[in-house]
Amino acid sequence: MRRLMGSLRQKIVATVSILAGIIIVYKWYRSLTKDRFTFIVGRTWDGKDIKHEKAEITVSSGDKDHVKIDITAPFYNDPVAPNGPPGQPFDQLWDYEVVEAFFLSSSGKYLEVEFCPHGQHLLLMLNGRRNMIKDKLAVQFTSNIENNRWSGTAMVPKEYFPPNVNKFNAYAIHGSGDNRVYEAYKPVPGDQPDFHRLEYFENVDFSQLLTQSSSTSNYWTAL
Repeated sequence: MRRLMGSLRQKIVATVSILAGIIIVYKWYRSLTKDRFTFIVGRTWDGKDIKHEKAEITVSSGDKDHVKIDITAPFYNDPVAPNGPPGQPFDQLWDYEVVEAFFLSSSGKYLEVEFCPHGQHLLLMLNGRRNMIKDKLAVQFTSNIENNRWSGTAMVPKEYFPPNVNKFNAYAIHGSGDNRVYEAYKPVPGDQPDFHRLEYFENVDFSQLLTQSSSTSNYWTAL
Protein backbone atom coordinates (compact mmCIF):
# COMPACT_ATOMS: atom_id res chain seq x y z
CA MET A 1 0.00 0.00 0.00
CA ARG A 2 2.86 2.38 0.88
CA ARG A 3 4.52 1.59 -2.44
CA LEU A 4 1.27 2.28 -4.29
CA MET A 5 0.82 5.63 -2.54
CA GLY A 6 4.41 6.54 -3.33
CA SER A 7 3.92 5.73 -7.00
CA LEU A 8 0.69 7.75 -7.10
CA ARG A 9 2.42 10.71 -5.45
CA GLN A 10 5.18 10.59 -8.06
CA LYS A 11 2.65 10.60 -10.88
CA ILE A 12 0.83 13.58 -9.36
CA VAL A 13 4.08 15.49 -8.96
CA ALA A 14 5.06 14.65 -12.55
CA THR A 15 1.68 15.77 -13.86
CA VAL A 16 1.83 19.05 -11.93
CA SER A 17 5.35 19.65 -13.22
CA ILE A 18 4.23 19.08 -16.81
CA LEU A 19 1.29 21.46 -16.37
CA ALA A 20 3.54 24.09 -14.81
CA GLY A 21 5.91 23.73 -17.76
CA ILE A 22 3.06 24.14 -20.23
CA ILE A 23 1.91 27.31 -18.44
CA ILE A 24 5.43 28.73 -18.48
CA VAL A 25 5.83 28.01 -22.20
CA TYR A 26 2.40 29.50 -22.91
CA LYS A 27 3.20 32.71 -21.01
CA TRP A 28 6.54 32.93 -22.80
CA TYR A 29 4.84 32.52 -26.16
CA ARG A 30 2.27 35.16 -25.29
CA SER A 31 5.00 37.56 -24.26
CA LEU A 32 6.55 37.14 -27.69
CA THR A 33 3.32 37.69 -29.60
CA LYS A 34 1.91 40.77 -27.83
CA ASP A 35 3.62 42.94 -30.41
CA ARG A 36 2.32 40.94 -33.37
CA PHE A 37 -1.34 40.62 -34.35
CA THR A 38 -2.95 38.94 -37.36
CA PHE A 39 -6.49 39.82 -38.42
CA ILE A 40 -8.44 37.93 -41.10
CA VAL A 41 -11.16 39.81 -42.98
CA GLY A 42 -13.51 36.86 -43.05
CA ARG A 43 -17.07 38.21 -43.28
CA THR A 44 -19.14 40.64 -45.26
CA TRP A 45 -19.76 44.03 -43.69
CA ASP A 46 -23.07 42.76 -42.26
CA GLY A 47 -21.76 39.44 -40.93
CA LYS A 48 -22.23 36.85 -43.68
CA ASP A 49 -19.53 34.22 -44.23
CA ILE A 50 -17.08 34.73 -47.10
CA LYS A 51 -16.58 31.67 -49.28
CA HIS A 52 -13.59 32.89 -51.32
CA GLU A 53 -10.02 33.63 -50.21
CA LYS A 54 -9.75 36.24 -47.50
CA ALA A 55 -7.62 39.33 -46.93
CA GLU A 56 -5.19 39.09 -44.03
CA ILE A 57 -3.55 41.94 -42.12
CA THR A 58 -0.59 41.48 -39.78
CA VAL A 59 0.35 44.34 -37.47
CA SER A 60 3.76 44.04 -35.84
CA SER A 61 6.77 45.96 -34.57
CA GLY A 62 8.79 47.41 -37.44
CA ASP A 63 11.44 49.29 -35.47
CA LYS A 64 11.48 51.65 -32.51
CA ASP A 65 9.72 54.38 -34.50
CA HIS A 66 7.42 52.42 -36.82
CA VAL A 67 4.63 49.88 -36.84
CA LYS A 68 4.81 47.37 -39.68
CA ILE A 69 1.61 46.44 -41.51
CA ASP A 70 1.70 43.45 -43.86
CA ILE A 71 -1.20 42.66 -46.18
CA THR A 72 -2.01 39.62 -48.29
CA ALA A 73 -5.26 39.56 -50.22
CA PRO A 74 -7.00 38.31 -53.36
CA PHE A 75 -6.45 40.53 -56.41
CA TYR A 76 -9.55 41.38 -58.45
CA ASN A 77 -8.28 44.30 -60.56
CA ASP A 78 -11.74 45.81 -60.15
CA PRO A 79 -11.93 48.77 -60.22
CA VAL A 80 -8.91 49.48 -62.39
CA ALA A 81 -5.83 51.12 -60.87
CA PRO A 82 -6.13 54.69 -59.56
CA ASN A 83 -4.65 57.35 -61.82
CA GLY A 84 -1.80 58.19 -59.47
CA PRO A 85 1.81 57.14 -58.89
CA PRO A 86 2.53 54.11 -56.68
CA GLY A 87 3.91 54.91 -53.27
CA GLN A 88 2.03 58.22 -53.04
CA PRO A 89 -1.20 59.26 -51.27
CA PHE A 90 -4.35 59.15 -53.38
CA ASP A 91 -7.51 61.02 -52.43
CA GLN A 92 -10.71 58.97 -52.00
CA LEU A 93 -8.82 55.72 -52.34
CA TRP A 94 -11.78 53.99 -50.70
CA ASP A 95 -13.53 54.13 -54.07
CA TYR A 96 -10.99 51.62 -55.46
CA GLU A 97 -9.78 48.14 -54.54
CA VAL A 98 -8.35 48.55 -51.04
CA VAL A 99 -7.61 46.95 -47.70
CA GLU A 100 -8.19 49.22 -44.71
CA ALA A 101 -7.36 49.17 -41.00
CA PHE A 102 -8.69 51.42 -38.22
CA PHE A 103 -6.90 52.04 -34.91
CA LEU A 104 -9.25 53.61 -32.37
CA SER A 105 -8.26 55.15 -29.02
CA SER A 106 -10.29 55.45 -25.84
CA SER A 107 -10.60 59.20 -26.51
CA GLY A 108 -12.43 58.66 -29.81
CA LYS A 109 -9.45 59.67 -31.93
CA TYR A 110 -8.45 57.16 -34.59
CA LEU A 111 -6.05 56.49 -37.41
CA GLU A 112 -7.41 55.08 -40.67
CA VAL A 113 -4.96 53.48 -43.11
CA GLU A 114 -5.88 52.38 -46.65
CA PHE A 115 -3.67 50.44 -49.04
CA CYS A 116 -4.19 49.58 -52.70
CA PRO A 117 -2.67 46.63 -54.61
CA HIS A 118 -1.31 49.10 -57.18
CA GLY A 119 0.80 50.89 -54.55
CA GLN A 120 -1.26 53.96 -53.66
CA HIS A 121 -2.18 54.66 -50.04
CA LEU A 122 -4.26 56.99 -47.91
CA LEU A 123 -3.78 57.68 -44.19
CA LEU A 124 -6.24 59.81 -42.25
CA MET A 125 -6.42 61.11 -38.68
CA LEU A 126 -9.92 61.49 -37.24
CA ASN A 127 -11.19 63.02 -34.03
CA GLY A 128 -14.61 61.49 -33.49
CA ARG A 129 -16.73 59.56 -35.93
CA ARG A 130 -16.02 60.64 -39.53
CA ASN A 131 -14.45 63.90 -38.29
CA MET A 132 -11.32 63.89 -40.45
CA ILE A 133 -8.72 66.41 -39.27
CA LYS A 134 -5.71 65.43 -41.39
CA ASP A 135 -5.18 63.21 -44.42
CA LYS A 136 -2.64 62.14 -47.02
CA LEU A 137 0.01 61.42 -44.39
CA ALA A 138 3.31 60.25 -45.83
CA VAL A 139 4.15 56.57 -45.36
CA GLN A 140 6.56 54.03 -46.79
CA PHE A 141 4.46 51.46 -48.68
CA THR A 142 5.31 48.90 -51.34
CA SER A 143 3.05 46.37 -53.01
CA ASN A 144 3.35 43.42 -55.34
CA ILE A 145 0.77 41.71 -57.56
CA GLU A 146 1.30 38.08 -58.48
CA ASN A 147 -1.43 36.34 -60.49
CA ASN A 148 -4.63 36.54 -58.45
CA ARG A 149 -2.99 37.63 -55.17
CA TRP A 150 -1.37 40.79 -53.94
CA SER A 151 0.76 41.68 -50.97
CA GLY A 152 1.95 44.92 -49.44
CA THR A 153 4.08 46.21 -46.60
CA ALA A 154 3.82 49.58 -44.88
CA MET A 155 6.00 51.18 -42.21
CA VAL A 156 3.71 53.53 -40.31
CA PRO A 157 5.28 56.06 -37.92
CA LYS A 158 4.16 55.44 -34.34
CA GLU A 159 3.52 59.16 -33.88
CA TYR A 160 0.61 58.89 -36.34
CA PHE A 161 -1.32 56.76 -33.84
CA PRO A 162 -3.42 58.52 -31.21
CA PRO A 163 -2.56 57.76 -27.58
CA ASN A 164 -4.01 54.66 -25.91
CA VAL A 165 -5.23 52.77 -28.97
CA ASN A 166 -7.36 49.90 -27.68
CA LYS A 167 -9.84 49.04 -30.44
CA PHE A 168 -9.43 47.83 -34.01
CA ASN A 169 -11.24 46.88 -37.17
CA ALA A 170 -10.22 46.04 -40.73
CA TYR A 171 -11.93 45.89 -44.10
CA ALA A 172 -11.44 44.86 -47.72
CA ILE A 173 -13.29 46.40 -50.67
CA HIS A 174 -13.42 45.52 -54.36
CA GLY A 175 -15.80 45.49 -57.32
CA SER A 176 -17.70 48.18 -59.20
CA GLY A 177 -21.25 49.48 -59.27
CA ASP A 178 -23.85 46.98 -58.10
CA ASN A 179 -21.07 44.40 -57.73
CA ARG A 180 -19.22 46.42 -55.10
CA VAL A 181 -18.22 44.09 -52.24
CA TYR A 182 -17.53 45.23 -48.66
CA GLU A 183 -15.84 42.81 -46.26
CA ALA A 184 -14.96 43.20 -42.58
CA TYR A 185 -12.91 41.70 -39.78
CA LYS A 186 -15.65 42.62 -37.30
CA PRO A 187 -19.04 43.16 -38.97
CA VAL A 188 -20.63 46.62 -38.74
CA PRO A 189 -24.36 45.92 -39.21
CA GLY A 190 -26.77 48.62 -40.32
CA ASP A 191 -28.82 49.78 -43.29
CA GLN A 192 -25.73 50.07 -45.51
CA PRO A 193 -21.96 49.62 -45.25
CA ASP A 194 -20.40 52.14 -42.87
CA PHE A 195 -16.90 51.36 -41.66
CA HIS A 196 -17.05 54.15 -39.07
CA ARG A 197 -19.49 52.36 -36.75
CA LEU A 198 -16.91 52.49 -33.99
CA GLU A 199 -19.08 50.71 -31.44
CA TYR A 200 -18.50 47.40 -33.24
CA PHE A 201 -14.69 47.56 -33.16
CA GLU A 202 -12.86 44.81 -31.29
CA ASN A 203 -10.93 45.43 -28.08
CA VAL A 204 -7.21 44.83 -28.73
CA ASP A 205 -4.32 45.42 -26.33
CA PHE A 206 -1.79 47.35 -28.43
CA SER A 207 0.05 48.72 -25.38
CA GLN A 208 3.25 46.76 -25.98
CA LEU A 209 3.29 47.40 -29.72
CA LEU A 210 2.54 51.12 -29.42
CA THR A 211 4.76 51.87 -26.46
CA GLN A 212 5.47 55.39 -27.74
CA SER A 213 1.80 56.19 -28.26
CA SER A 214 0.80 56.46 -24.60
CA SER A 215 1.19 60.23 -24.91
CA THR A 216 -0.07 62.60 -27.59
CA SER A 217 2.42 63.16 -30.42
CA ASN A 218 3.05 66.44 -32.18
CA TYR A 219 0.92 65.23 -35.09
CA TRP A 220 -2.12 65.37 -32.81
CA THR A 221 -1.27 68.28 -30.53
CA ALA A 222 -0.57 70.58 -33.51
CA LEU A 223 -4.11 70.19 -34.79
